[in-house]
Amino acid sequence: MSLPVLSPDMDEAEIDAMVSKATTAASFLKAISHEGRLMILCHLVSGEKTVTELEELLAARQAAVSQQLSRLRLEGLVVPRREGKAIYYRLADEKPRKMLECVYDLFCKDDTA
Repeated sequence: MSLPVLSPDMDEAEIDAMVSKATTAASFLKAISHEGRLMILCHLVSGEKTVTELEELLAARQAAVSQQLSRLRLEGLVVPRREGKAIYYRLADEKPRKMLECVYDLFCKDDTA
């Protein structure tokens, strides 16, 4: 995979497409730039969790967890499901999982191997 490069011979439509994709990528990166949101995504990699489970896993108040879930939902990274009084969340698609794998490779993987 090669990265796109801006060049003087690009037409306006190509530049507009790059700007649009950059805007989407920036929005995604902002959504995951908060430690709490990133940790929520990490917990959801293993499967669907209730808000209460996430509160316990994160040792955070319900209001804080709900606020972060709201942002992740707005960005299309998580999907809620209601069952009775419980609300379950799961990853919306493979994009958050792929991003977490990349973050893990960059920041968590042992470089000595």
